This record gives sequence, structure tokens and C-alpha cells, in this order.
Amino acid sequence: MLRLPAPEGLFSVTLASGLQACKRMRLTFVSAAVFICVMAVAQAPPATAPDYSGMYTFLREGEFVQLTVEPNGRLSGFISRYADTESDKGLFLDQWFASGSLNGDGIQWKTRPVHAVWYEFEGSITRGEGKTPSDEGYYCMRGSLTEYSSDAQNRVSSRSRHVTFTSFPREEPSAQPPKGN
Repeated sequence: MLRLPAPEGLFSVTLASGLQACKRMRLTFVSAAVFICVMAVAQAPPATAPDYSGMYTFLREGEFVQLTVEPNGRLSGFISRYADTESDKGLFLDQWFASGSLNGDGIQWKTRPVHAVWYEFEGSITRGEGKTPSDEGYYCMRGSLTEYSSDAQNRVSSRSRHVTFTSFPREEPSAQPPKGN
């Protein structure tokens, strides 16, 4: 260990303790830099999730699914479809969602029964072939759709199938007309 005399003999500094102090200072600086970076990342605004709200095709021409994405991944909406029973054939029925959620690109929803028929969908929602939101198929819901029905004795039957529902074109906001003089 090298001892260097201090001016006027008041104290002495060892080279070893100076190196340790330098290492501590460097460690403190690195720790502070890492802490600042972590805090900056933690406070950065989250990436915005796509807005999947809108109308999507359903099983037949003229039928559709309306989705509304709400805060916290809650999903509301309804199916508008043609009735299938003899008593109401040709009428349009709206079946509201009893439950629904969106988690990342995972989506699921279940309708309330109307005329003893209800639907459940579970799958994903992703970008489709459309180039812009004003194109058909900008988003696609792909997954399993199960149609349930119950008879007069409350016996439930179901039929599942793989489906793809594509988004309808969104209207682009129109330009505001110039204000008159």
C-alpha cells in the first residue's frame, strides 16, 4: 500500500482507499443511470391498442355483429340476424351480448337467448387484408362459433364451426365545410 503524505501532515491518503472510493462512486453513478432508465420506461405511455369497435360480417349476407370495445377489455355488442323459425322467418332479430371480453387479440362473447337460440364465439381478432380502416376486411375475427338451441322440453343442442368475420368499411371523418362569410 502506498502512503502519500498530506500537506502540513494533517492526514494521509492511501492509494487503496482512493481506488475503493472511485469504484463506489462509479457503482453509484451506474446504479443511478439504471434507475433513471427504468423509471423512464415505467412512465412511458402504453402503446395504444387497436380500436376493434365496429361492424363485422356474420353468417349470411345482410347479417352482422356490432362490437364496442370498452375500457378494461370489456366488450359489448349484438348480433343482427335473420330468424330461422317458422313463426318469425324473414324477420330480423337483434341478440345482445350477455358477456364479452377482449384480452390482447383474444376475443370471446356470448349472446343472450332469443327464441331459444344463442351464440358463443371464442377466437382472435387481428389485422385483415384491408389496407386502411375504410376498406372491408381491415380487421378479422377468426375462431369457433357455437350455436345453441333449446326445444320445448329445454333440451339443449349445439353446433360448432370455424368462422371468419370481417370488418365492414369505416366511414372516414368528412372534412368540415368552410365557414361562410
